[in-house]
Amino acid sequence: MDLDAVRTFVAVADEGRFHEAAAELGITQQAVSKRIAALETQLGVRLFTRTARGALLTIDGQAFLPHARAVLDAVRRAADSVHPGRRALRVHVLGRRIAPTGLLQDFHRRHPDIDLDVVTLPNAEAATAAVHAGTIDAAFHTQRVPASELPGPVATMRVYDEPLELLVGPAHDLAAARTVTPAQLAGRRIWMPGNTTGSEWAGYYEELAADLGLVIDIAGPHFGVEHLVDMVSDSASLATLVGARTRLVWTAHQDLRRIPLRHPTPIYPHSLIWRTDNTHPALATLREYLGRQWEDRPRTDIWSPSWA
Repeated sequence: MDLDAVRTFVAVADEGRFHEAAAELGITQQAVSKRIAALETQLGVRLFTRTARGALLTIDGQAFLPHARAVLDAVRRAADSVHPGRRALRVHVLGRRIAPTGLLQDFHRRHPDIDLDVVTLPNAEAATAAVHAGTIDAAFHTQRVPASELPGPVATMRVYDEPLELLVGPAHDLAAARTVTPAQLAGRRIWMPGNTTGSEWAGYYEELAADLGLVIDIAGPHFGVEHLVDMVSDSASLATLVGARTRLVWTAHQDLRRIPLRHPTPIYPHSLIWRTDNTHPALATLREYLGRQWEDRPRTDIWSPSWA
């Protein structure tokens, strides 16, 4: 189908007159008439009825109009996809509740003019592959893979060290504590059923437990965050660990407590990866913004995994 003819059809429908559509498109009225006639011949229907009031859409024209607009919109989006400054910046986060999503929300509040497309891929490996393939512009992940082992022109930078917090219910004997040390958690049940064996976060918590003498129970089944919150809120002994920027919602009846860990403070490292040859202008703005946040990180009395 001739896109110029489709574009001309939409212009006539919007303007209501052939000569006004010609002025809008910067062509002659004769050219408008020829394009409409060719499109009507191709479709086998009349699209307009000429009257003293102008060009009126026929029933077939009315039916065709929304599809014509969709075609032109698809063409525009296709062109924008290869012009980085005219499309959304595509960024992967592993989940909608966790710290990287909060970082992106902060970035969006600071730069509301930048269009973001936030996507969620299954794991760090899939995100790295998508960055390398160019299907996304950047991805948050943990820095378990050294920069030297990333594929091709993919670079990485550390962007956020997220402190961990203890989550307990109101009946737990630590519920009134303002802070808790890892040593105080020795021998207590820390339940984290979402720590899938082999996942990037499970490896982090395995090293954390080994270094700080914790026992982390990953026994399932895992029914999701809401179920975990229910179980912790109803227990006098059950606790779990969450990132300081992990978003959780609970009722007043559940009355959960988030208690910072100190001496040392375990931190969960978040990094950003991107292709060094990606020219999207918003990517540079995002990296600059995250770099400034990284400068404000805690520097002393912290625990971090060996691969960080």
